[in-house]
Order: sequence, then structure tokens, then C-alpha cells
Amino acid sequence: MPASAHRPFVIVTHALPEGWLALLESRSELLAGPADAAGLAPELLARLGEAEGLFTLLTVRVDEALLQRAPRLRVVSNMAVGVDNIDLAACTRRGIPVGHTPGVLTEATADLALALLLAAARRLPESSRDAREGRWTTWSPTGWLGADLPGATLGIVGMGKIGQAVATRARGFGLRILYADRNARPEVETNLDAQRVDLVDLLRQSDFVSLHVPLMAETRHLINESALRAMRRTAILINIGRGAIVPLADLVAALEAREIAGAALDVFETEPLPPDHPLWRREDVILTPHVAAASVHIAERHLATLLDNVGRFVRGEALLNVVDKARWC
Repeated sequence: MPASAHRPFVIVTHALPEGWLALLESRSELLAGPADAAGLAPELLARLGEAEGLFTLLTVRVDEALLQRAPRLRVVSNMAVGVDNIDLAACTRRGIPVGHTPGVLTEATADLALALLLAAARRLPESSRDAREGRWTTWSPTGWLGADLPGATLGIVGMGKIGQAVATRARGFGLRILYADRNARPEVETNLDAQRVDLVDLLRQSDFVSLHVPLMAETRHLINESALRAMRRTAILINIGRGAIVPLADLVAALEAREIAGAALDVFETEPLPPDHPLWRREDVILTPHVAAASVHIAERHLATLLDNVGRFVRGEALLNVVDKARWC
């Protein structure tokens, strides 16, 4: 039954913890999808025509085809910082504001970037696996030698909030900071002694390269075959930004040719990464299942921001954190 004007019909694409939506159910009709859905569940798709609000995760593509099936839709809010799953232009043409949840996962994502950098530099997964499987027979001064951090160079691609948080942490380990960004960041250069260079120079000079740009047309496949070839043969690539920034076929080829020393990835072009993908078999690669925001505190803050937007929509108020395409990164 179509929602009345006083109780708008809101679709939440994935199940949320019990009790989170209770305060809103008296003022709106809510329909939530299953927690493990890879896209929009069929039962939600069947009722898109009634939906006035859509609150979604990155795994749901909000594109022209979906919007055509949702003529009553008046608001979209994404439980993520990035909005590359949403066709912003199509929403703008329909006068549909798009909300997101910026600032929620900055610290946790920066923590993971440093964790991956440290783990890759000191070969922790490889040495732990060897110890578990009986290949550790005695201490050796040449066993599992890793890279030193003090005096090494970290190149940060994208010096936004997360990039800056990574740089702050990296300075504590004695790393020299380079960054590539379409905007100069004089305060970062002053406070963190960081140097702005172009992307090619960053790749050529860095011992570690950490990616923190959003996925847009100009960043899709940014770190491709030629970019990887520009990196040092001893360098390690870290990607916790968006999977499509690094074409995995090019990365595999670079690793096989020993053009770089290794990689640590939390995001992938296709998620989950297929079980037969050659990266799974490589000891010079660390793979984690998109866990940058996987902390209880971060999940609660994401949900709180998302549900605040739900409440604002129900009350007829302006959303928090509406995406401004002109300002987006």
C-alpha cells in the first residue's frame, strides 16, 4: 500500500542492528533488506515505485535505471564517505539530494593504512605463516628481512582528511612524506613537513605509496601499468581507497615482473575477490576484506549519521552532509 504523506515509505537497503530504527517506525513506513545482500534485494526492488527515501550501502548502485523505477523518490543517503555507487548527475536532474557520512571513518581508515604498511614492510603475514607451518627452525640474522621505516619515503596520493591522518601517523615512524593532490595543502606542508610533487615524481621517489583518492573518472585505473612501472622495484603499494583505482591485472603483471616489491589491499575492483584470483597465491601481497571501517565505534557513528538523515527526511528537514559535486574531493 502506498505510503501516506504523513508516513513516508523509506527503503533501507540492508538490515540494521535491532532497535536502531525503532524511533522512526512510528513516523514512517520502513522496509529493510537482508544484511548480506550484494545489491538491492528483490523484495525491495518490487516496492521501489513507492519509495520516497532510499538509504543505502556502497554495494547498491543508484543509477538511472533504478531511479526510473522510483518516481516518488525524494532523498538518497549513503552509509559511506564515497558516493561512487550513486549517479549524482541523475539524482540532481530529478532534484534528489544525496547525503553521505563523511568524517566518520577517518581515524580508523588511517589506522588500517599504517597497519598494512607495517605488516607489509616487516613481512608479518609471511613470517607468521612460516612459523605456524614449521619453517621456523632457529633464529637467523637473515630470516624474513623487512624494510626500515625511519628515513624511508611515504608517498600519499590524495591528501584529504584520511591522507592527512595517515601522514600524521607516518611522521611518528620517521617517514618522509610526499603527496600528490590536485590542491596544494600549505598547512599540511608546514605541520607535517610534507612536500607536494606530481604523481610521477611521487611514484619514482617513494618506498611506500598509499592511495586515498575517491573514485572518479580521472582516478579510475590511476595506478595502471605505466604508473606501476614508474615505482621503485623495492616499493610497496597500499590501497584502502577504492578498488578500481588499481587495475588488478596490471598489478599482478607488475608483481610477477618484480617491478614492485609488494602490495597491501583492502579494496578491489570486484568484491569479494574471486577465490581463484592469482593474488591469493602471492606471498608478497596482503589482502583484507574491505575492513577499513570495521570497528564497533565506526559502525555506530555511520548508523547514527544515516539515521539522523532518515529522521530529518521524515520531519521534512534538510539532510546533513549533502554531497556537493563541485566540492567533492
